[in-house]
Amino acid sequence: MSDEILYDARDHAARITLNRPQKRNALTQAGLDALAARIDQASADDAVWVVAIQARGTDFCIGQDIEDLDRNDRKGDFFAPVLRSLDRTMKPVIMAVNGIAAGGGMSLALAGDLVVAAESTRFTMAYSKIAASPDGSSSYFLPRMIGLRRALELHYTNRVLSAREAMEWGLVNRVHPDAEFSGAVGALARELAQGPTQAFGRAKLLFHQSTQESLETQMELEAQAIAASGHTEDFRNGVVAFAKKQPVTFSGR
Repeated sequence: MSDEILYDARDHAARITLNRPQKRNALTQAGLDALAARIDQASADDAVWVVAIQARGTDFCIGQDIEDLDRNDRKGDFFAPVLRSLDRTMKPVIMAVNGIAAGGGMSLALAGDLVVAAESTRFTMAYSKIAASPDGSSSYFLPRMIGLRRALELHYTNRVLSAREAMEWGLVNRVHPDAEFSGAVGALARELAQGPTQAFGRAKLLFHQSTQESLETQMELEAQAIAASGHTEDFRNGVVAFAKKQPVTFSGR
């Protein structure tokens, strides 16, 4: 498997690291295929309850490696394997974003469940600089997150958003000083890894389904999901602990 992607799983958290700092983590097809495989690996591992995707070096990702793109025949679905893997996994995915997230790198960051950014992080679409239209699912997520006009502005003008601006716009959940960034990501991963992971997965699926379902259908999907939750050990333990006003330890079952 490509050494562009590092993988480490412990304490119920999988840490997947973009490992091409000398290229500002520009993604090749081999690297993206490896990233998809590692997400699938974490998704299939019952001992992994949360996934964090991060990067080595000063930048998160500047998008596609243009030289690799020129050599590659699979131009149309460059990001598709990773996006399908992110969409399929029922586990919370944290995107830990530092430095520059540009083009496909910005698209990748937006495809996670939660985005934690270092204070110095900058986001830019960058596509129009090379006369390209957006890819990597950004045309799907951006209008839903920030509205059509702001999405068009980001593409037309290549406006660069600071981490704080991105949080104000709804693209980022949390911003931390650079010196505290790594520790904050680790703390969030540990927090989620102690949570009711099956309930997290069902909630994730419901929220995504809600963008394309009617109210009646969505309420039926909610009823099915909460009924399934009621059969889990975590639900039973949670109800008992709540009634007794005691802390609860979830097991993922």
